[in-house]
Amino acid sequence: MPDAKIPAGPLETKWTKYKSSVRLVNPSNKRKIEVIVVGTGLAGASAAASLGELGYKVKAFCYQDSPRRAHSIAAQGGINAAKNYQNDGDSVYRLFYDTIKGGDYRAREANVYRLAEVSNNIIDQCVAQGVPFAREYGGLLSNRSFGGTQVQRTFYAAGQTGQQLLIGAYQAMERQVALGTVEMFSRHEMLEVVVIDGKARGIITRDLVTGKVERHFGHAVLLCTGGYGNVFYLSTNAMGCNVTAAWKAHRQGAYFANPCFTQIHPTCIPVSGDHQSKLTLMSESLRNDGRIWVPKKQGDNRIATEIPEDERDYFLERRYPAFGNLVPRDVASRAAKERCDAGHGVGTSKQAVFLDFADAIQRYGKAEVSKRNLGQVDAVSVTQLGKEVIKEKYGNLFDMYEKITGENPYVVPMRIYPAVHYTMGGLWVDYELMTTVTGLYCLGEANFSEHGANRLGASALMQGLADGYFVIPYTIGNYLADEVGKSHISIDHPGFMEAEKKVSKHLAELMKINGKQSVESFHKRLGKIMWDKCGMARNAEGLKQAIQEIRALKKEFWSDLRIPGKIDEMNPELDKAGRVADFLELGELMCIDALERNESCGGHFREEYQTSEGEALRDDAGYMHVAQWEYFHDQWKLHKEPLNYEVVKPSQRSYK
Repeated sequence: MPDAKIPAGPLETKWTKYKSSVRLVNPSNKRKIEVIVVGTGLAGASAAASLGELGYKVKAFCYQDSPRRAHSIAAQGGINAAKNYQNDGDSVYRLFYDTIKGGDYRAREANVYRLAEVSNNIIDQCVAQGVPFAREYGGLLSNRSFGGTQVQRTFYAAGQTGQQLLIGAYQAMERQVALGTVEMFSRHEMLEVVVIDGKARGIITRDLVTGKVERHFGHAVLLCTGGYGNVFYLSTNAMGCNVTAAWKAHRQGAYFANPCFTQIHPTCIPVSGDHQSKLTLMSESLRNDGRIWVPKKQGDNRIATEIPEDERDYFLERRYPAFGNLVPRDVASRAAKERCDAGHGVGTSKQAVFLDFADAIQRYGKAEVSKRNLGQVDAVSVTQLGKEVIKEKYGNLFDMYEKITGENPYVVPMRIYPAVHYTMGGLWVDYELMTTVTGLYCLGEANFSEHGANRLGASALMQGLADGYFVIPYTIGNYLADEVGKSHISIDHPGFMEAEKKVSKHLAELMKINGKQSVESFHKRLGKIMWDKCGMARNAEGLKQAIQEIRALKKEFWSDLRIPGKIDEMNPELDKAGRVADFLELGELMCIDALERNESCGGHFREEYQTSEGEALRDDAGYMHVAQWEYFHDQWKLHKEPLNYEVVKPSQRSYK
């Protein structure tokens, strides 16, 4: 079993002790070492900027036409940190505890505590970069609540926090590009990891504009390539998001951990028809002020404003009074699904619930009347004042909703339904963020390490920036100290030539299938299998069926796929075909992993394992481990990393 390399000693001092004793690379030697960074979202851009600032020679790659198009830009609601600006009882320990509990006790204590510990540094870093976080009247940074917590620790920039944070990281990286420490390769997709003598020594890429296959050397390789939610076809991810880089690493020996742990986000705009290619997230921050409800009467077709208060079921407030609408995402998603399945759904599809801001508008309106000392005002004025406050807090989200649905959420409630959003599984990494392939690291959503079976909202941005700005600059030196003085490996080395041949052969095999069906049609069919049988709820029979259906679909893919165009030119269909081929293999592993884990925990809900109240029922005796899957002779072999809880004692999660 691979060593997780967790430092000895008390939890609170592990990271400090590690930083004080880790091996270093001196500045003159850093200039001789090359590091490859794949992906330029928050994790990748911050890592490239930080390593470039330290003096390493960095090559950064992204498949987009600009690093600023990384999917991190789409994050809306905020980023967590234990600053306790609200003086409401927050602390590093409480952030650590909430994250462990929110992940249903399936994450490593040491990694999560380190994340909580460096969270405050992230905010300071971003403020110094000029990230325009929202502020209170007196100038203090503002906070709001997110699911799974009872404190306000989420920093935000309206509903575009990801965009503002990415611009900060991008600017830091571009500064290094200007200084010559970082070389940027946009429109390049990584298609293979080059492993020589058991160590990652570079990558093979394809120039997506010219079609040229290229070799790139690095003393170490960092994968910062995001999650694999698009295996479900419909998700909140950008359409280009894929698993290819991580999957190629997996096939080269990197263990894949907990692949079945995928997160369903409770507040997304519902599916409207077969024409859709993606879904739209409505930030979890809306649950600060929006109340979620359905009609008490089954099949009620009245519009929301015609349903009186006593005929509404605010089901999250009813079932979870302590947390109400701010329960964790997995809990809120399953509750919404249960209500819709029971016949209380709304909208034409009946697969939606209401997210209502009427109460918040009135509350804020009355507060404004008092604050401005307006005396007696009419109801219309109160409503207008309340709408102005809501617009200031969530205006861009409300505008986006109206553009997509044609409905004004200031007047009628939003309709929302859960959708695939984030993936907690990913490449297995140790405490230093190294995979089971020596010299190959994985950062951000692409790894498995911090979130257990369910990620709390606003923690994705926190992990990506923590890994890039504050973790990898220390941990990578522990490995690169041994690389000092070693000569660079020529890209004409047989290892590079063999890897390039492998990539070229794979591309040629895709092109020569010359069948009749499009890549998109296969992706849609895979997504339906995954959503129906490995989505919000799973059971043994459905998972067994899914595995067989995916294997049959994969066989059909390799016999009847049609890709127009040529290899040696811009060919988006060929790019997509490679990604879907990897999704087909990943989908099978996800179902195998879900079938093997005979318990419910977080986002993994096996219908056979639930409490009498319909909550997830863990089996700590049998499954308190990380599932590590090794690719072995075209099959998978399971290894297990035990999870030892020394500080937090696992218990049945309760948000009541």
